Amino acid sequence: MLNAIDHLVVNVTDLERSIDFYTRVLGLEARYHDATRTDLYLDDFALRLYAVQATADKTQPAMPGNQTMGFRSSLSLAEVKAHLEALGVPLDKGPGEHHAAETLHVRDPDGNLIEISRPRRR
Repeated sequence: MLNAIDHLVVNVTDLERSIDFYTRVLGLEARYHDATRTDLYLDDFALRLYAVQATADKTQPAMPGNQTMGFRSSLSLAEVKAHLEALGVPLDKGPGEHHAAETLHVRDPDGNLIEISRPRRR
């Protein structure tokens, strides 16, 4: 019935700052942008960023900083780490081993955890 994930929504406090992080640091491509939403793509997968705004009915908006995303890397994690260091992006954790992959973790500008992994070669 289902054959792919279409998109993932991430709530952010500063849309422009987050677009910069996901495009410049992680290499996603921005294909749609308006005042409150941006769709960033990795192949056919969309990461949809929404700017959090206060609601008139005082309902609790989804809070930025509590999402976790995982991406696979075609580069070695040493290359990814060097890229992140060159851009001044601090590592949250790693590189390390997790199941059958090497992983490292960074946080986006709102504190959302991003795991970057590469399967171990046997």
